[in-house]
Amino acid sequence: MAALKLLQDTALSFLFMSLVFLPMEKVFPAKPGQKIFRPRWFMDFCFFLGQYLFWGGLVLWLLSDFGHWFRDLVPGEITSFFSGMPLWLQMIWVVALSDFLIYWGHRLQHSVGFLWRFHKVHHSTEHLDWLAAHREHPLDSIYTIGLINIPAFVLGFQLEALAGFVAFRGIWAIYIHSNVRLPIGAVRKLIGAPELHHWHHDKDRKAGNYANISPLMDILFGTYTCPDHEPESFGIDEKTPKTYFGQLIEPLLPGFISRRIWR
Repeated sequence: MAALKLLQDTALSFLFMSLVFLPMEKVFPAKPGQKIFRPRWFMDFCFFLGQYLFWGGLVLWLLSDFGHWFRDLVPGEITSFFSGMPLWLQMIWVVALSDFLIYWGHRLQHSVGFLWRFHKVHHSTEHLDWLAAHREHPLDSIYTIGLINIPAFVLGFQLEALAGFVAFRGIWAIYIHSNVRLPIGAVRKLIGAPELHHWHHDKDRKAGNYANISPLMDILFGTYTCPDHEPESFGIDEKTPKTYFGQLIEPLLPGFISRRIWR
C-alpha cells in the first residue's frame, strides 16, 4: 500500500506541476519555440521519477535522523535565544541564514573540483524548463538540502514545522528553472526571477547568481548579473553521459577512469 501511495503521489505531483508550469512556459517563454519533448526530456523525466520515488525519501530520512548532530554542536544558550523568539521572527532568521549558507555552499560547488563532479550533472542540461530542475545527482541533493536546513536544526525547528517552507523552496527551485521570462522589474533584486537563474546556467562556470530565494547575497558579494536577454546556450563544456544511470555513476568514478571513458 505504501508503494502504491508513493506512485500516486508522484503521478499527482507530475500532473500538478505540468498544469502549473507548461502554460506559463507557452505564454511567457524565455526561449520561444522550445518544445515540451525537447532533447533529453526522457532523461530528466527519469531524474524526476528517481527523486520522487526514491532519492527524495532518502534525503528526508538523513535529515530527520542526523539533523540533531548540528543542534548538539550549538551551545544551549544560543538555541534558547532563538527558540524564545516569535515564530515569524525565527522564520526570518531561518531564511536569512539558509540563504547565506546555500550561497557560499553553491559557490564552492562551482569552484571545488570534487563538489563540481556531482553538481555538473545539474548544469549539464542544455534546455531549461520545469522538468530540467530535477536533473540533480542524489549526493548533490543531500549536500544542498542539508545546507538549506542546517539553520532550522540549529534553531530547534522540526521538519514538520517547516513543511510549508520546504514545499515553497521546492516549487521556487522549479520555477526559476522553467522556460519562463516574466520580468518583474526591481523586485527581482529582492525575490529573484527565472532570468537570473538562467544566467547562472550559462556555459561560463563562474557566471554568478548563486543565491537561492533572494539574490541579496549575490548583490552583497558582487556576483549578481542580469542582462536584458537570455544566454545563447546552456550546459557545460565537459563531456558527460547522455543517460540517467550514466550521470548517476560517472561522478562516482575516479578521475582517471572518467577521462578514459571520454577520451
